[in-house]
Amino acid sequence: MFRHIMFDLDGTVTDSGRAIMSSVQSALSRLGYENEPEEKLRTFIGPSLFDSFHREYGFEGELCDRAVAYYREVYEGGLMYDVDVYDGIPELLSELKKDGFVIYLVTSKPLRFSQKIIEHLGLSEYFDYEIAPELKDHNSDKARLIEKAIACSDAERNECIMIGDTYFDILGAKGAGISSIGVTFGFGSVESLTEAGATYLADTAEDIRRIIMDSGKKPNEI
Repeated sequence: MFRHIMFDLDGTVTDSGRAIMSSVQSALSRLGYENEPEEKLRTFIGPSLFDSFHREYGFEGELCDRAVAYYREVYEGGLMYDVDVYDGIPELLSELKKDGFVIYLVTSKPLRFSQKIIEHLGLSEYFDYEIAPELKDHNSDKARLIEKAIACSDAERNECIMIGDTYFDILGAKGAGISSIGVTFGFGSVESLTEAGATYLADTAEDIRRIIMDSGKKPNEI
């Protein structure tokens, strides 16, 4: 059964599209890129900012550093709190916590920001571990973060499951040798989640709960 439950942040716990896309556009505007299409801005949700600015605009070196600095200036200035928690997620976290599951936040968003956000939203109490990169860490590989989460509690891999909304989360879970739930209410498509090899798909928080609970007894019943 699953006992170690790992949640992505953006697109899984929070709908952070407004905050991220507005911050990206603000940074791009300062570099001469006005009114960028939403579909391009959405690609920044998930991977590291450095990878995204390089992939989408070809920024490198000092220019990429400037773009990220501009983004963080407006994001940390208050936009990072312009998020909504998805329906049913607080209740799901509360139930999992009460039933003895070990709950992790595993996000590519820098720890400095992710900690402030979940504290602001009143969700910190539900997470036993918060796994995220430091500000200078530009790596988008989710598998290494999942490996770090596993090492925190010496968890058995067959008891772990990663919940996320993009193929980065699903591929990270596969790379770490654990199961995954691809949520369809975030920023990834059903097609991309399926192609990446999601073990399960979930349309709602209740679907996540059912998948986890159907895996066996609750930890506090063992």
